Amino acid sequence: MLTYELNAKNKYLSLYTAIRGDILAGKLTEGQKLPSKRALASNLGVSVMTVQTAYEQLLAEGYIVSRERSGYFVSGGVSGRSAEVRSIEEHALPADEYAFDLVGGSSPPELFPFSVWAKLMRKVLSEEGDHLLCRVPCRGDLSLRCAIADYLNRMRGVVVQPERIVVGAGAEYLYGIIVQLLGRDKLFAVENPGHLKIASSYVRYGARCAFIPVGNDGVDVGAVECSGADAVHISPSHQFPTGSVIPAAARLRIIAWARSSGAYIVEDDYDSEFRLSGKPLQSMLGLCPDRVIYINTFSKSLAPSMRMGYMVLPPELVDVFLSVFSGSANVVPLFEQKTLAAMISGGYFERHIDRLKNYYRTVRSEVTQALASLPYASEVHDTGSGLHLTVTFPQASSDERIRRIAAERGVNIRCLSDYLADSHSECTRTAVINYGGLKKGWAARIAALFDE
Repeated sequence: MLTYELNAKNKYLSLYTAIRGDILAGKLTEGQKLPSKRALASNLGVSVMTVQTAYEQLLAEGYIVSRERSGYFVSGGVSGRSAEVRSIEEHALPADEYAFDLVGGSSPPELFPFSVWAKLMRKVLSEEGDHLLCRVPCRGDLSLRCAIADYLNRMRGVVVQPERIVVGAGAEYLYGIIVQLLGRDKLFAVENPGHLKIASSYVRYGARCAFIPVGNDGVDVGAVECSGADAVHISPSHQFPTGSVIPAAARLRIIAWARSSGAYIVEDDYDSEFRLSGKPLQSMLGLCPDRVIYINTFSKSLAPSMRMGYMVLPPELVDVFLSVFSGSANVVPLFEQKTLAAMISGGYFERHIDRLKNYYRTVRSEVTQALASLPYASEVHDTGSGLHLTVTFPQASSDERIRRIAAERGVNIRCLSDYLADSHSECTRTAVINYGGLKKGWAARIAALFDE
């Protein structure tokens, strides 16, 4: 039986940290069964909920796996890796001390349209006056929802009624709403590798997660069909971090699965504005408005600090939303919603996106040229969408080696394996290059650091 001293105020976090440490140190080995939640809670003198929350966090991050009617077991490929983790940490710099960051990807501040935003703020203050002090409807301001509906029609080719749009304080906040609408006992299928915050957000709000492999053609549809999930969270037009795009046939197959099983598709269209080659791909919302929950934010197009996003609900979930949240005010300030509505409806937002796309086309070209000049064999994988690409170094000895060489030169990068919930042999020796935060000319400067 596991025995830990949980003296910290946050007992679930202490338990999570202790079990994670034992796994990384090899004290808990691959395939080893963990005590049941009730047995461990009784032994440690804590609530079952404390143990459950710790187990769910370990499950979301891939340290353990759940087997139906059998319990929890230590995942493969993670036990005994504390030395490697320490090695990575020893060579890593604090985030703000890297010369170049290829992980965060926040746009350079000079790209933000300060003058336009300031002008529209003054306009909103002048025209709206006292109305800005009023309570915000639960779905968000009507003018912003109408502006978003028109924008989706123009840019994504989908017809959406403003009544189906919900404005929220960023993607993670919207994930929590989805869990409340579908039910806290539901199973969400999520991409692996993928943004681990997605799974941890769902788990934090009480849902369960099943991790589905992602290949060159996006999420494994067969695995989705066999998952028993109540919803699948996917980024069909540009998956993070692999960059894969789900082909049309696979999209239709996922839609058929959702309709036959009564499941929902959460379409995370997080960087659809930044398709730098060709026209935007058709959204799944346009193919299946009755089963798709569409999500997007303004974090990449404007700024991460602007905590505004939105989702489009299927018609049958609109009434569910109103029954749950009609008594609540929207959490996004009305002043910011009105200003963004004026930016979109006035055409300023689309002109801003066009300028960003032209800018990033240049940066992307510089990045690919810089990668070609590295003194290492490499294979660049780029679908022409979004603000990141991947590069495989077939002769690299390990992902840890790739990260360490970069960190020694002041470059912060991650590999595909850093976004895995469990081990995956096809996700080795591949770095994720997020160039959203690069300025023109920086790619060549980064490449020069690796000259031998």
